[in-house]
Amino acid sequence: MTGSKTALVIIDVQKGMFGHTGYDPYDGEGVVGRLTELLERTRSAGTPVFFVQHDGGPKSPLAADSPGFAFREELTPLPSEDVTVKKHCSAFQNTDFNEKLRTAGIEHLIVGGMQSEFCVDTAARGAFERGFTVTLLSDGHTTFDTPALSGEQIVMHHNHTLDSGSFAKLATCAEVN
Repeated sequence: MTGSKTALVIIDVQKGMFGHTGYDPYDGEGVVGRLTELLERTRSAGTPVFFVQHDGGPKSPLAADSPGFAFREELTPLPSEDVTVKKHCSAFQNTDFNEKLRTAGIEHLIVGGMQSEFCVDTAARGAFERGFTVTLLSDGHTTFDTPALSGEQIVMHHNHTLDSGSFAKLATCAEVN
């Protein structure tokens, strides 16, 4: 987006999301690979990167004191990159995420990560509600199969719903400059 400061936001791509829940996310390794390539390009361009990390509380595969809390190695923040730890679906709820973005002068968020129907959706909608322009990485978010829908169907549904002209525009990881 021309004229606005953009940041990449990577949500909850943590070790506990892969193999620790008894099943793997739809196209999980593909999503990690595409996000990793985008992260490398983003860092090379000097664009800010913000990470969001979920603390699921005691006995969760994403508990802060568990091995699953750590980010995937490919998507580990650099010491200079911001990490917001959250305990709710929304990266904005009871965190200083909004203030961090505002302080950095960010106006446009490029969003990807996990899980499509929870934290990714909530971040995109929360950002929109706060006046940010949002680009959802159509091939850069994923989730798990549920009894009602497959992970692939959930990803497709959220791409369609969020790209309804209101909340976000879609772009593939490769399309983001």
